[in-house]
Amino acid sequence: MCERTHLRPLQGPAELSDPPCRLLSMDWKIELVAIPVTDVDRAKKFYVDRVGFHADHDYQVTDTLRFVQLTPPGSACSIVMGTGITEMAPGSQKGVQVVVADVEAARRELIAHGVQASEVDVQPWGSFVTFSDPDGNTWALQQLPPQP
Repeated sequence: MCERTHLRPLQGPAELSDPPCRLLSMDWKIELVAIPVTDVDRAKKFYVDRVGFHADHDYQVTDTLRFVQLTPPGSACSIVMGTGITEMAPGSQKGVQVVVADVEAARRELIAHGVQASEVDVQPWGSFVTFSDPDGNTWALQQLPPQP
């Protein structure tokens, strides 16, 4: 539990902007996100050949467990797919978001490799392009807005 020097509720803007209280003594980093697919080989080919992910591992561990790990370029977090990996229905992973430096260039690369990508959607919090894999799992590419 977070320790505070006072037990009353936070009152003013100064207190609300105080650094957040850390609950743990270490960082927690997202390492792996499961992507549920129907055809592992088709999905692997899509993500590697069309989207440009790096194929890190592809292990048939047992007859009922195949582990395929892929990583977007420059990412510290990977995706995993395979057989026996997740109970999620194929196509049910919605809205995985990846930050890119140039969303228009990323869109052009996706389209050049046969991926159907949305038009660029410019919002105050960034510019976005969305696409889906063959099973309907959806992705959003975000270009962060310029920082003042």
